Amino acid sequence: MYKKVLKRLFDLICAVVAIVVLLPFMIPIIIGLLLTGEHQVFYFQERIGYRNMPFSIWKFATMLKNSPNLPGGMHTTRKDPRLMPLGGFLRKTKINEIPQVVNILTGDMSIVGPRPLVEKVFNHYPAHVRAVINNVRPGLTGIGSIVFRDEEKLLSDTEMDKQEFYARFISPYKGELELWYQSHLSFRTDFMLIFLTAWVIFFPESQLVYKIFRNLPARPDYLD
Repeated sequence: MYKKVLKRLFDLICAVVAIVVLLPFMIPIIIGLLLTGEHQVFYFQERIGYRNMPFSIWKFATMLKNSPNLPGGMHTTRKDPRLMPLGGFLRKTKINEIPQVVNILTGDMSIVGPRPLVEKVFNHYPAHVRAVINNVRPGLTGIGSIVFRDEEKLLSDTEMDKQEFYARFISPYKGELELWYQSHLSFRTDFMLIFLTAWVIFFPESQLVYKIFRNLPARPDYLD
């Protein structure tokens, strides 16, 4: 009942409330983006969505338009030279993701779910994960986003090729986390993941997620 009906109703209510509450705070950001960088407010990119169908995701623009074709490709690191003046702040605070409330209203996304990826990065998931991960709508936040809240630092610190590190280490564990989410999908799970999303913004080193959800897949050593 929750997955089929109430989750969508919950998404719509949260999205409408978010637009009403956050719009006044977004105006200075919109003005700042218009006056800096490439003077672009929104960034649109094709992602793999519900039932593996592509859709166009909304974000505040944080990087150069040509970033995918520059060194670094689809993966962003800390102090990435492709970041525009406000980009680092918007990405660190996750404010750049807020325009996705539009995607939630249109039904392309949910408040909670697996993060939607571009096809090239999506294909790093193991086959068994790719087959089922989008049986639920992708989310503005989710268990993978919380556990890998500092993914950019991991990519910055590794001496391996960024794409190879993502494919070998990040993607497999993130995929297992998202499969865990689907098998534990409930209002309580979604509510706690929303709470944890806010919690780790203020306490980025916190491991509270593993205390609240004690049956998560085993945490790999490289996250310690």
